[in-house]
Amino acid sequence: MTNKKSVGMGFELPKEKCEGDLSCPFHGSLKLRGRTFAGTVIKRNPHKTVTIEWPRTSYIQKYERYEKKRTRVKAHNPSCINAQIGDKVTIVETRPISKTKNFVIVKVNK
Repeated sequence: MTNKKSVGMGFELPKEKCEGDLSCPFHGSLKLRGRTFAGTVIKRNPHKTVTIEWPRTSYIQKYERYEKKRTRVKAHNPSCINAQIGDKVTIVETRPISKTKNFVIVKVNK
């Protein structure tokens, strides 16, 4: 699929093209909906899957202190974006792509 489409939400189109990736929101048929998060790529898989992590804090009322927690999510890494380990990325929720993937990378933040 060589045609480009606007995915909305103010994200720019990538400069490279995906060939045959139907799970790309820019060049395929995947639609974006739901929540948006920003995190860091910590693991990469050859099957276009990355693990993204971001820190958060939760308050423990009994001890009147905060504890650090982290959220880890698996996301689709389109070949037109091709995020590497250590990159800061923005992900958006989509329909389920596989058993564990419900997000797709839409932007690599500098």
